[in-house]
Amino acid sequence: MPEFALTGLAFLVFTLDLFLPERSKEWLAGLSVLGLIGVGAIALLMLPGRNVELYGGLLAVDGFGLFFKVFFLAIGIGIIAIALEYGKARLQHRGEFYGLLLFSILGMNLMAMSRELLTAYIALELLSFSLYVLVAYGLREARSNEAGIKYIIIGALSSAVMLYGLSNIYAALGTTYFSGIAAALSSPATDNPVLWVGLALLIVGLGFKLSAVPFHMWAPDAYEGAPLPVTAYLAIGSKAAAFALTLRLLAEAVAPAGDRWADWQLVIAVLSAVTMLVGNLVALAQSNLKRLMAYSSIGHVGYTLAGIAVLGDDFALAAKAVIFYLVVYAITNLIVFAGLASYYNSTGKDNIADLAGLADRQPFTAAVLAIGLFSLAGLPIFAGFTAKFYLFAAVADGGFLWLAGVAIFSSLVSLYYYLQVLRQIYIEPAAPESGTEGDAAAEHGGGHHDAEPEQDSLPVPMLPRPSITLSATMGVGVLAVIWLGIYPAPLLAVIEFASSAILPMG
Repeated sequence: MPEFALTGLAFLVFTLDLFLPERSKEWLAGLSVLGLIGVGAIALLMLPGRNVELYGGLLAVDGFGLFFKVFFLAIGIGIIAIALEYGKARLQHRGEFYGLLLFSILGMNLMAMSRELLTAYIALELLSFSLYVLVAYGLREARSNEAGIKYIIIGALSSAVMLYGLSNIYAALGTTYFSGIAAALSSPATDNPVLWVGLALLIVGLGFKLSAVPFHMWAPDAYEGAPLPVTAYLAIGSKAAAFALTLRLLAEAVAPAGDRWADWQLVIAVLSAVTMLVGNLVALAQSNLKRLMAYSSIGHVGYTLAGIAVLGDDFALAAKAVIFYLVVYAITNLIVFAGLASYYNSTGKDNIADLAGLADRQPFTAAVLAIGLFSLAGLPIFAGFTAKFYLFAAVADGGFLWLAGVAIFSSLVSLYYYLQVLRQIYIEPAAPESGTEGDAAAEHGGGHHDAEPEQDSLPVPMLPRPSITLSATMGVGVLAVIWLGIYPAPLLAVIEFASSAILPMG
């Protein structure tokens, strides 16, 4: 029922967009938010405590799926809040934008519910096709169109690799159901090279979707070229959905195989280490904020993959740590991108150096960005510290002490480039606006010795305050980041309930 309601909401937004005049299109954002809240209410009223299969085992209705449904709906509301003011000036066809966003959320919901490979693949493609269009939604910007072309080519390649892997798995086992794969892998008679090729290609396909190194080449260009709300969505929503699918796939299809899963743990661990190192080290050289956040998100994918690598040892602890990290990462990124959107809406600039003097020009936004970046770096008392503590402890407990060490080193590297951004915000002075009276005086009559003091004394104009929507988004997000950093127990209890639904024994 929640998925049917979400589908109906998306079609309603598309239909109303045909008839509403341009000046009234912003009402579609409010309709989308109210609809997402309604879908969440339906899910919470109907589904708690349910653990059933639909359509012959293709989809599962359980605590794990319910948790991620509510999580994805909340992400959608946050992205709409970021896009509202941005879209008025910079997005055409806003109704279609919100409709595509709703369809992508439907795809994410189905990914978290899937218990069969082809069903999961179709849900993933529903998400991917929506993202292909959204990345290229800046129709007036050449780099947005370029990013869309690059993204769809790489996305099509990754989808083909994944589908070829699924065909190999079916050829070897005769089933695409997670339960059937688990039963086949548990049999000592299953030792088919075609199966291992299929599993390897499946990992490669998921690696593309997650932007794990070395399958990350699309991410920086797509992040830089996409409209800012879509960049935020790529960093938050698509990653969370891919990890939700990965968690259920490993829990119900691979982890029950025991020793056979242990053979793949080292592969995932090495992939994790390379991803976090490359993401954080290459981020040091970035000058554009979107590209910086792209490589930052690649680094965070590496951290999360470290939790995936130890799922077979203490599944409950590792799964809980991974889900908690996904939630904290989503909330923290949401406030960072809301702050960047607030600045971009006022200036149209997205380079790191452009943030100089932001603390004097827009102090609330500067404080939000500082809290968000400190949380991403993993500093106390923020939620990022708590999430990394749980995740790295689970990795060390799983026997991968070297991987936990690499993760800690990578976090220290990330702190450096986050501090470089904060240095621009709080230490570097803002450049005066060109065309001021002081510039004119210096140009026409100021002597050489007087030019520099005159330039230093030029007033730097204040930026307009963030909109009410953005301010509320940033305020709620900051409170959540601090609260989860100090007292995460209630959320961890909910996550424990969700992860128990996919435990290999349960």
